[in-house]
Amino acid sequence: MVRMLLLQARCAGDPMRQHEHRCFVERTGLPPENVVPHDLCGGPPDPSALRRFDALTVGGSGEFYASRGDLPGFEGLLEFLREAVVRGHPTFASCFGYHSIVRALGGSLAYDPEQAEVGTFALTLTPDGSADPLFRDLPRTFMAQMGHKDRAVSLPDGALNLAASERCRFQALRIPGKPVWATQFHPELDRAANLDRLRCYLRHYGPDDPQEVARFHERFHDSPESSTLLRRFLRLVFDGRAAGPPAH
Repeated sequence: MVRMLLLQARCAGDPMRQHEHRCFVERTGLPPENVVPHDLCGGPPDPSALRRFDALTVGGSGEFYASRGDLPGFEGLLEFLREAVVRGHPTFASCFGYHSIVRALGGSLAYDPEQAEVGTFALTLTPDGSADPLFRDLPRTFMAQMGHKDRAVSLPDGALNLAASERCRFQALRIPGKPVWATQFHPELDRAANLDRLRCYLRHYGPDDPQEVARFHERFHDSPESSTLLRRFLRLVFDGRAAGPPAH
């Protein structure tokens, strides 16, 4: 049975810490005890963690931005991610994790609230996405859950861009020849879970006026195809060691 290390950039007392863990458990199909959280607010894990866990995932963040590097110990996290990629350690990162991998490997980011995507957005596979072993079974256009103000401006040298939206050219990446993927969107979330995030972080993402909040809720829709990615990732990399059949 696969054991996965979940890196979390969420402050103590943030209810989304437990929520995020539960979402990764549901989307991977792994037992809860096989998805082991690590609190990045206390610093990055030791590189020896890569020997103790079969796979690595990095979630979103409550109050931190990879573009600013304002997470305590952020440079240590970047070094840890570089080491994971060099070793070819199976990795799937989302949102803050995506941005951190972009920065760790030499790409560039921007804090860009005007191009923020909060809600559910349509993504389109690029030619590299259509050929990718993980993404190629998705429809050419699919829905995905979002919640970001950072965006990738350029990807690291050699990284493949797998998907794009109207607002953001770079939405998912693969490191060629390595079992390393990352997405700016949240494949661990469905519509209900993303709405939970909105309610928790409304002060960061949304307006105060009740009518505006109601209109904001209209941006959230189902995203059945992207919700299959984490389970598909485990099955692709570990050839059946992950729990359960592919999600539908």
